[in-house]
Amino acid sequence: MRSLVALLLGIEFAVASAFAGGPQGVSYDSVRTQLLEAGMGKCESYEILRQLVTAAPHRLAGSPGAEKAVAVTRQMMLDRGFENVHAESIMVPHWVRGLVEKASITRSRKHKGTPLIICALGGSIGTPKSGIEAGVLEVRTFEELQALGPKASGKIIFFNRPFDPSKVNTFEGYGGAVNQRSRGAIEAAKVGGVAVLVRSMTTRLDDVPHTGVMSYVDSIRKVPAAAVSTLDAEMLSSALRVDPNLQVRITLRCETLPDVPSANMMGEITGSEKPNEIIVVGGHIDCWDKGQGAHDDGAGCAQAIEVVHLIKQLGLKPKRTIRAVMFMNEENGTRGGKAYPHARERAGEKHIAAIESDEGGFVPRGFSVDADSAVLARVRSWAKYFEPLNAGDIRPGGSGVDVHPTVQTGVPGFGLNVDPQRYFDCHHSDNDTIDKVHPRELELGAVSLALLTYLISEEGF
Repeated sequence: MRSLVALLLGIEFAVASAFAGGPQGVSYDSVRTQLLEAGMGKCESYEILRQLVTAAPHRLAGSPGAEKAVAVTRQMMLDRGFENVHAESIMVPHWVRGLVEKASITRSRKHKGTPLIICALGGSIGTPKSGIEAGVLEVRTFEELQALGPKASGKIIFFNRPFDPSKVNTFEGYGGAVNQRSRGAIEAAKVGGVAVLVRSMTTRLDDVPHTGVMSYVDSIRKVPAAAVSTLDAEMLSSALRVDPNLQVRITLRCETLPDVPSANMMGEITGSEKPNEIIVVGGHIDCWDKGQGAHDDGAGCAQAIEVVHLIKQLGLKPKRTIRAVMFMNEENGTRGGKAYPHARERAGEKHIAAIESDEGGFVPRGFSVDADSAVLARVRSWAKYFEPLNAGDIRPGGSGVDVHPTVQTGVPGFGLNVDPQRYFDCHHSDNDTIDKVHPRELELGAVSLALLTYLISEEGF
């Protein structure tokens, strides 16, 4: 009798567990299992990414590649039966790299004629046709530069501050170094510098330069700026210690043209109960004109499309509308992210979550939550559903550049967090190609995003 009671209690517990916590008698554990089986069985997000980077490897806003990417992702959504597939027009910057970017040491007892591997920073002006030749002044901080005062006048300012290697999260190392790229030309011009070389923003020592956005202010003279590979940054630093009077010539042909039209592209699955309540999951379709933008952020776009595709494929009926958005112009203007929450198409819509994947297609670890403590606590209560994916680390943090303007309107924001150790090997460089993306890692991120999106669609906040 005791064994029969135990058996009956066991059955009752199993049934209760199977149906607890899910909609219409479907458990979230079951949904996760279905997503895993469907996703990992085909790794469709990798095929989506392959098609994107093959059709449009260079997708800088304003370029023909960016417009090709908009068209390609539109067709991908239509082919997968997405609803309300449409573009929302925006104007974007149009910066072009030019065919010439070179540098070399022109005056030195030992290193004369040695080339430096460089690439223009995004938004930089070009040099005169003959280039700029000058002495080089190496600094690591803006404070060090300012302290040099008149000694910096007429010099090429060489910012050579590496990532802090003690930071476990490489995004922290990036945050501690990137201002020399973004503001280096401004600070150099303030002290009379004539051009800027910046150590590439990467944790690796290699011969591949990494581009990225830089800025000017109208009230300060503009000077050209380029990134130099980390190996050549080390070499130049060593050469300067021996020969502080060496000179370098830099030649760039980049320029900024008038703004051009472009678009955010999106498609969705309509909510079965609350169709006007929207969950956005997105990535940015643009990338720098180096490599293929596979990790940054073709991966996030592929995952966003796969989220909606998986939910449709499984026949799940989310209560709320789930929308995949391919944001344009994250890299050098964020026009797409800024335009989205204010577009005329938002009339009558209520957004309840904005989710972004923009850390590369690496192994997922969890999510950052950009919302109040109540939302954070709610999402942490769902961590048990992500733990079998090893993606149950839920913590406060930023959501993403493109969804941030939507989050600023009061919408909870979420960012997919991944293992960060290899991201800056590729970031903004010719290393960012699809062979650096592992299909299973990419798909695990898509499955994690799909599960979070589905949980929000059923539970709300």
